Amino acid sequence: MTPTLTDTPRLGLRANLAQFSLLVVVNAFVGAMVGMERSILPSIAEEEFHLAAKVAILSFIVVFGVSKALTNYVAGRVSDAVGRKRVLVAGWLVAVPVPFLLMWAPSWSWILFANLLLGISQGLTWSTAVIMKIDLAGPENRGLAMGLNEFAGYFAVALSALATGQVASLYGLRPEPFFLGVAYVVMGLGLSTILVRETHHHVAVEVGRAGAAPTEATPGAREIFWRTTAGDRDLSAVTQAGLVNNLNDGMAWGLFPILFAQAGLGLSTIGWLAALYPAVWGLSQLVTGALSDRIGRKGLIVGGMLTQAAGLGVVATGHATFAFATGQVLLGLGTAMVYPTLLAAIGDVARPSWRASAIGVYRLWRDLGYAIGAVLAGLVADAFGVSTAVWVVAALTAASGVVVLARMRETLAPRGAAQA
Repeated sequence: MTPTLTDTPRLGLRANLAQFSLLVVVNAFVGAMVGMERSILPSIAEEEFHLAAKVAILSFIVVFGVSKALTNYVAGRVSDAVGRKRVLVAGWLVAVPVPFLLMWAPSWSWILFANLLLGISQGLTWSTAVIMKIDLAGPENRGLAMGLNEFAGYFAVALSALATGQVASLYGLRPEPFFLGVAYVVMGLGLSTILVRETHHHVAVEVGRAGAAPTEATPGAREIFWRTTAGDRDLSAVTQAGLVNNLNDGMAWGLFPILFAQAGLGLSTIGWLAALYPAVWGLSQLVTGALSDRIGRKGLIVGGMLTQAAGLGVVATGHATFAFATGQVLLGLGTAMVYPTLLAAIGDVARPSWRASAIGVYRLWRDLGYAIGAVLAGLVADAFGVSTAVWVVAALTAASGVVVLARMRETLAPRGAAQA
């Protein structure tokens, strides 16, 4: 890929502050696109399309999760081949019809189609934003870079969920809440097309700094997939934790609004609660991402999974707003400990020449967690009730933390050590 910068690329947040900050803003709009559904789509399923089975209601998350997961894998490979910016812009173009489909969908199948497009868009845009920030930041600030990236995305999820919940409480479930999505697409596509610059050439700088042998062969797609999924103990431990993390997030996305409504809460309160979890998650990542650069990755991942499990347990036993809010805060804190740290750990282990592809495999499995979580939670909720479904997911989350404790080694290299 021919560099678009006129000077020699340099690594580091300070050296690339303008572009890095721009990518943070772009990722905020990416997150906001998901947030506009988060507090109201289950209510639309029940009230406008009269869906009763929880599996049917959560079908939009299944479609979203599978399409995003598969696109994540493609995005990693394609961005290595054609460059990051083209993939980023393509992702925003796919998102253009989404808010209009959500506004005017005449049947639930059109909602599912909108979420198919949304998943593809998210896979292209969010994956590429992650890869570009890792390209720019270099190895020493990888955790901080991922903390800032995920803060922007998930704090925007929270603000968007809150905004659409409030608009829905005032004007109805459709179409007014989704007008916000039109603004998100316009801003995200405009910034990505006009101002974002290619970062692929920064990889060569990091390869040179790492002292990689010129004759070292980059693994093929099959080998990278195997290493990230099961063959490498560190990469595979990280990957399963990512899958379970999004499994519980998919359950929370689909079932929490239903659980809160069953407790007698109104749309406005449900909107606040739906926003609280990603808000705590997003803000806390400003600390946890950078902290992982200092104290290491493993402890934060294990502690974060166990904290998530505790938060889910509090929600499952709650009956009022305060208990639900407490559980949301714990879930957000635990997820903040885990989310940027998992991405940073992948960057620690995978070499720069195949890192984007490894991130694509990790994000493939991680976002399949949305679909697995939605199906599992829907089946259990239909058979045994919503609270039981939350308990089952809490147990799986705790078990995932134990797997990381037993299998993963610390991946953060000592300060000043050569990056392998």
